[in-house]
Amino acid sequence: MGLIEEQIQEIQDEIDKTKKNKATMHHLGKLKAKISRLRDESEKRAAAASGGTGRTYAVRKTGNATIGFVGFPSVGKSTLLTKITDAKSEIAAYEFTTLDVIPGVMNLHGAKIQVLDMPGMVRGAATGRGRGKEILSVIRSLDLIMLFLDVFNPQLEALTKELEAAAIRLNGRPPDINISKRERGGIEIHSTLELTHLDDDLATDIVKEYGYISADVVIREDVTVDQFIDFLSSNRMYIPAILVLNKIDLIDEYSLNEVRRRFSDWVSIPISADSEIGIQNFKDIVYSTLKFINIYMKPQGKPADMDEPMVITAGSTVGNVCAGIHRDFQNKFRYAKVWGPSSKFPGQTVGLNHELMNDDILTIVIKR
Repeated sequence: MGLIEEQIQEIQDEIDKTKKNKATMHHLGKLKAKISRLRDESEKRAAAASGGTGRTYAVRKTGNATIGFVGFPSVGKSTLLTKITDAKSEIAAYEFTTLDVIPGVMNLHGAKIQVLDMPGMVRGAATGRGRGKEILSVIRSLDLIMLFLDVFNPQLEALTKELEAAAIRLNGRPPDINISKRERGGIEIHSTLELTHLDDDLATDIVKEYGYISADVVIREDVTVDQFIDFLSSNRMYIPAILVLNKIDLIDEYSLNEVRRRFSDWVSIPISADSEIGIQNFKDIVYSTLKFINIYMKPQGKPADMDEPMVITAGSTVGNVCAGIHRDFQNKFRYAKVWGPSSKFPGQTVGLNHELMNDDILTIVIKR
């Protein structure tokens, strides 16, 4: 165990033995900030030491979006992959069958959705056990995480704990905070509403822990200490997630409803990969969660192709469309014209940063 790891363990031990109440809130907040910063530093050092030569799962993202099956071994991920895509992931009735990331493509309403079957997670994955860090590096690149659970043993808490430890925030979003450095004057905290989890003194100490000497911090929502620390850390990934409750053909309806009630805060999809129950519902929920929109391409001087829409994700820009068509399109881009909901008037001339909307018609003009 290295020096940083020893420091992290010592701080964690202190956190564990400290009673959590209002009187200890400030002390615990500072400890959480310190341990988070040390973990970030440890990750950076490990990445620098490997020089990018450490073994990893190399998965090239393709299609309109990428989703991944994440779960402990033997929960049925591989079976579902073979039912919904063109991939053939090895299936067997014992643990750790999938030893690599297996990609497949699910075609749905004109969208090509890349589906990745991950090796089974193990406890301690965030610290590197069972090639955990390699698996987690792929998970961090997903557009949507499908948390695969065996309905008889739904170990959701253990699974989310590993993802949280790997700086993955499920169904979250970055907190509405802004920080700007200044040359002098110390740390000033400005909040636009009353904070119930965080006071100015604790916020100031946490900001200092991250190396700021003078800065203005504007907080626009009632954030927790953990959310404030997440903001100051540069490696947090906010990814939507859905529960997949597998093997429902083997359980009675009452027991299934009890499981779903336990996880009522989550969107959950009951399926049986073996018996192909609930697969269409699975596809429909995945499609709606990914928030696809349709646009129509109009070649310069020609009518728009209204029969074959291009499927993109909501929030995509003209630049994103260019990148998806050909890698040279952004370099050779001159301008674009847009007709439809995102345009101020028909045929508006726009640039690469223009955000498109559903049913837009788009012409891209490039240098010849």
